[in-house]
Amino acid sequence: MGLLQIEQTRLSQIIREDPLTGLLNRSAFTSDFARRLTANGEGNELALLYLDLDHFKPVNDTLGHPVGDQVLKIVADRLRNAVSEIDLVGRMGGDEFTVLQLGTSQPNGSRALSKRIIDSLREPIIIDEQFVHIGISIGVALGPYDGETAEELTKNADLALYRAKQDGRNILRYFEPEMDAKMQARRTLEIELRSAVQNEEFELHYQPVLDLSTNEIVSLEALVRWNHPTRGRIPPDAFIPIAEETGLICSLGEWVLRQACMEAVTWDAQIGVAVNVAPIQLRNRAFISTVMDALNQSGLNAHRLELEITERSLISNADLTLGLLHQLRDLGVRIAMDDFGTGYSSISYLRQFPFDKIKIDRSFVSGGDTSGDSGALVKMIAALGTCLGAKTTAEGVETNDEMRSVREAGCSEIQGYLLSRPLTASDVQALLRSQKESPAIETSEGK
Repeated sequence: MGLLQIEQTRLSQIIREDPLTGLLNRSAFTSDFARRLTANGEGNELALLYLDLDHFKPVNDTLGHPVGDQVLKIVADRLRNAVSEIDLVGRMGGDEFTVLQLGTSQPNGSRALSKRIIDSLREPIIIDEQFVHIGISIGVALGPYDGETAEELTKNADLALYRAKQDGRNILRYFEPEMDAKMQARRTLEIELRSAVQNEEFELHYQPVLDLSTNEIVSLEALVRWNHPTRGRIPPDAFIPIAEETGLICSLGEWVLRQACMEAVTWDAQIGVAVNVAPIQLRNRAFISTVMDALNQSGLNAHRLELEITERSLISNADLTLGLLHQLRDLGVRIAMDDFGTGYSSISYLRQFPFDKIKIDRSFVSGGDTSGDSGALVKMIAALGTCLGAKTTAEGVETNDEMRSVREAGCSEIQGYLLSRPLTASDVQALLRSQKESPAIETSEGK
């Protein structure tokens, strides 16, 4: 009988525990949560914390899943040490955890607990002499105000967590009723975006890039626009983040690449086209075939295609990404580092790959002040580009003062509203025709 009880206890642990961390698994946590709600009756005071690790995926990608598993175990131990004995701690799956804090419905109690948890993960995790730095974002729902059932409180804590992720990570956010409406609106937009990708409800606009030595347009950057059938034009900052989060950016990015090549082949043969590439696209080895297909189907010369990437593309799995970039360059495609200066390791990546172009972020161009730190940085980047044999493009140039400033700093090209707002494909044709007739391009400041 004793052995039977031992086996039953062991089986119960197997059923209820997360095998990696020893915390309650999703099923057991949800069941115990609902049971405690019922036992406490109406008006029970509690806080549900929904937690998600920040920057955990790069740990798995760069250090491997065994290291990732060790990180999760250590996180679980630190959570146990942060909570009280009566609190419940569970692992919901992946790098998501939950904490049920009993006996409090006031923000102060859950705020103190959240601070202990966040502080506990500020210390680096050391595994096999490697320092792993992660953070944690927390969403909180307070009972009974934010919900009376386990399902409702969990949903609302998850909504608060989503807001925490949006607001900068490694922070705490409490549920607010309007979050639900915003999430519903976002989900609706996501569904409509999936349909839009299938139905190709997009068009490309193009922003010219001017060579400062010849005063001629040498290329145009393709920018996607969504023409919603009922809402009209939806701005990119409203749908691109959703496309990136859901993976739809891959399908959308392929369409942009194909369409840009098809339209660019109708321009003058010396005019190039630049296409932005999302980090997730470069993690797919089939991306090389996607580019080759776009070039072959359109007939565009590979030397006229420029792919713009940001530092984010290189942070995760840099070796794979750099390998793909070398293959693309071998095809004749030009590679540009976009938003240069906004990341921590931009210069180190220039040493690892021979970029054809460096695009200087607008934040360093704005104001046209060559005497300040930004002006000095622009001069340094321009000089660096010259040493590396790369062109330098100043982005977001809006005034003649800014153009003079970046010209004096040694930049090769400019792009921005001073030259032109993004143009439709038909307007591009008209602009290029006017350039052939009158090569000197007039800037648009004051128009």
